[in-house]
Amino acid sequence: MPGEILVSVIIPFLNEERFLQEAIESVLKQDYTSWEILLIDDGSTDRSTQIAQEFAQRFPDKIFYLEHEGHVNKGLSASRNFAISHARGKYIALLDADDVWLPGKLSNQVTIFQENPSVAMIAESSAYWYNWEDPGKSNVVIPVGAPQDTTYPPPQLMKLLYPLGEGAAPCPSGLIFTKAAFDRSGGFEESFRKEYGLYEDQALLSKIYLSETVYVSSACNNLYRQRAESIVYSVHADGKYHTVRLFYLKWLSAYLHKMNIQDKTIHDLLRKAFFRYRYPILHLLTNTLPEKVLHFVKQN
Repeated sequence: MPGEILVSVIIPFLNEERFLQEAIESVLKQDYTSWEILLIDDGSTDRSTQIAQEFAQRFPDKIFYLEHEGHVNKGLSASRNFAISHARGKYIALLDADDVWLPGKLSNQVTIFQENPSVAMIAESSAYWYNWEDPGKSNVVIPVGAPQDTTYPPPQLMKLLYPLGEGAAPCPSGLIFTKAAFDRSGGFEESFRKEYGLYEDQALLSKIYLSETVYVSSACNNLYRQRAESIVYSVHADGKYHTVRLFYLKWLSAYLHKMNIQDKTIHDLLRKAFFRYRYPILHLLTNTLPEKVLHFVKQN
């Protein structure tokens, strides 16, 4: 068991009365016990406010309820930033209010930190959780899309992982990072609100990939709940995915310029990502139509 270093667990929530208790209880069940939970209420109007306050009352030294002034809604990024500004831990672990951790999550990741002192963030695999609602469905473990149990200096993961690379990105509930690295990054980008919240974690991850050493772990100690109400499903269902992606790409371009990052491969990948938006007809002729023709040939 690793030494008792405090981990601050950040759980933002907005009207999550169905799932919030289960998320909190998954932290209570951790075999690593040196943690605090910061529950940040983003203007809930259902029973989740009461649920969070009751946990804070039951565990006054371990669980803390926070809200924005006036109980207003400020968005996920602003809520995470606000909670982290109150965090006392050396490490910051994210847990979405509808996800859960398995009991060994924190002990595994704190051990990795102790064995790899240069690492600023750990990203583990996630189990896409389907059988919570339908026992007939199977969960699917999605590893982070780069060789695992390996340390990556900056900016390697920017080139390997989505949104610019081909490898699967980590899920927020599988992440843990040092408070120092988070502070150096400048935190979550609060302009990523409403539907743009789909990429709010990607903006922070991009800043971390570009400047910090990251460990990709093969462990899988988090369950990522799949449900139709999630922002991932709603943005795709509403046909807004490419609007959101373009917003992120414009932000990333400005950030690279601001930080004077000249890496040729990253700029080439960014130009490739912009191509479909800057030259839609050419993209249609060179990518979409050939793919449709190939699909038709395979089907026939």
